[in-house]
Amino acid sequence: MTKTTPSTPKVPRLYDDDGDHLIQADSRSPRVILLPSGNPREASTDRDRIRIQWGQHLLADMLAHRYRTLVCGVNTTDNSSGIIGMLADLLPTSQWNPVSITAHAQMFADSTSPDDVLVLKFDMDAVEVLALLRPKGRDHFTLEDLNRGFQKIGSMIETRSDRLPCASVSFLGAASNHLKDDKGEEPTFESVLRTMFDAGYRGDVYPSLGMWELAPTAVWASYPFSDSLKVMRSGGF
Repeated sequence: MTKTTPSTPKVPRLYDDDGDHLIQADSRSPRVILLPSGNPREASTDRDRIRIQWGQHLLADMLAHRYRTLVCGVNTTDNSSGIIGMLADLLPTSQWNPVSITAHAQMFADSTSPDDVLVLKFDMDAVEVLALLRPKGRDHFTLEDLNRGFQKIGSMIETRSDRLPCASVSFLGAASNHLKDDKGEEPTFESVLRTMFDAGYRGDVYPSLGMWELAPTAVWASYPFSDSLKVMRSGGF
């Protein structure tokens, strides 16, 4: 009797015709290297991870009604270059604009303590924006601010199915509301994801545009990351 050797599954082609040979990224191309993680044959109804939307465009997805809720930052100075101001200008049925958004934020900031983090709600008809109000008198957010804010956001989302699905900005590479760690520098993406996850957030996160050029460093499409990262940090393989 002849013993058969299991064949290696054939990798599907990506493109028609000669596309697979023509579309090959090199070091000049903005790109990320995506690693698989977990067992795709195992699933549960638990919302046990944060999905990371590599290569997707947040504003386009919001206008296409892919999300009901957006999480971002807002300040009392100028929101015209922030994601909340741009979204308000783009949504045809929104009655908000950067000026009214800033005035609304100022009204609440005057009644809060310097270190308090409020979550302001902006109904833009097609999208509800849950905006972390940057503490008064500061030009940036901290990871502690994110922790306090996302504890509230986690409760506001997980108890309201009408607010799902939900997406959040990464708060990195921000034009208006910068994020800094205790050293005054921008924290790592992993630190941001850990803060959101530990606070109870389980929605999607959109990386900043600058993070599309992370190759050759590889990335995962969800958080918590693969356990292999812990093994490698400890000196294993």
